[in-house]
Amino acid sequence: MAERAPWTAKVITLFPEVFPGVLGASLTGKALTAGQWALQPIDLRPFGEGKHRNVDDTPAGGGAGMVLRADVLASALDAAAEDTPRADWPVIYLSPRGKPMDQATARRLAACEGVTLLCGRFEGVDERVLEDYAIEEISLGDFVMTGGEIAAQALIDATVRLLPGVLGNAESAEEESFSNGLLEHPQYTRPAEWRGRAIPPVLQSGNHKAIADWRRAQSEQLTQERRPDLWAAHTDKG
Repeated sequence: MAERAPWTAKVITLFPEVFPGVLGASLTGKALTAGQWALQPIDLRPFGEGKHRNVDDTPAGGGAGMVLRADVLASALDAAAEDTPRADWPVIYLSPRGKPMDQATARRLAACEGVTLLCGRFEGVDERVLEDYAIEEISLGDFVMTGGEIAAQALIDATVRLLPGVLGNAESAEEESFSNGLLEHPQYTRPAEWRGRAIPPVLQSGNHKAIADWRRAQSEQLTQERRPDLWAAHTDKG
């Protein structure tokens, strides 16, 4: 039986040189070098039209900026799809109008064989290519950036760290923020006292149940104070 290929991120971008970027450092970088996942930047420019490899044009109906062309994007998407099982391989456009990225999305993507990410530029992409290829739109939040490359790296980082063996300690992923619908509890380490601030005594008590109860209470309090939307969703599940 052939060995299964590693989880792979294909990234369609006008700036392939910015990858792997921060993904090449720390745990994600070590995992990339070890072959636990793979990265394939796809330069959009060679798919451009004409002598100057144009990838964009003016917005239909007028307006500022430029829009990435559907025909150019289609050529790049078709190239990215070669030898790719679409049934278990989402194609995602990083867009401020997309569904917000969350931990559940990262877990879903980590369970796939890979993902193809489309990084927008200028005023965005021709809507027809999104419709024709049934592309999913995902947003990092309610703000606009100059392009999708940083968002793509953030999405990849959040996903890759959930792949088996990448973190090393599976419990780290189970206990962190959003894993159970709550924000993570405060963390402490040596020294025991710093600038007049001591580590909460319960964390040094050795009483594992008391520590777990304290951490749970802290997570609930922080979530109520800082993310009432998460708290409401959490209590609804209860």
